[in-house]
Amino acid sequence: MLQITPWKVAQVVLMSRELDRAEGELRGFIDRLNEDEQASLVAVMWVGRESFAAEELGEAILTAKRDASVPTADYLLGSPHLSDHLENGMEELGMSLSDAEDDLIRRG
Repeated sequence: MLQITPWKVAQVVLMSRELDRAEGELRGFIDRLNEDEQASLVAVMWVGRESFAAEELGEAILTAKRDASVPTADYLLGSPHLSDHLENGMEELGMSLSDAEDDLIRRG
């Protein structure tokens, strides 16, 4: 089961699209997530890039926890197409980020 809210994933998606001006903010946001949230975020990205299938989410989360060898922010920011993979992963899991993204943009 996913241990991060769609709202938090949407935050990461929006900030990752603006890396040139939001990298420090994004790193701080990811660093403040707890271990379960960070592992879920990595797992969603893996599902989005088709390293794991949606039904393998639990295995992906366990793998993310077990294999973490660098800070999560470093790992995610080193991944090309991060925002696309997160959006695709959430869609594969049956969750849309569009409402959360729209809400964040309105607040911004």
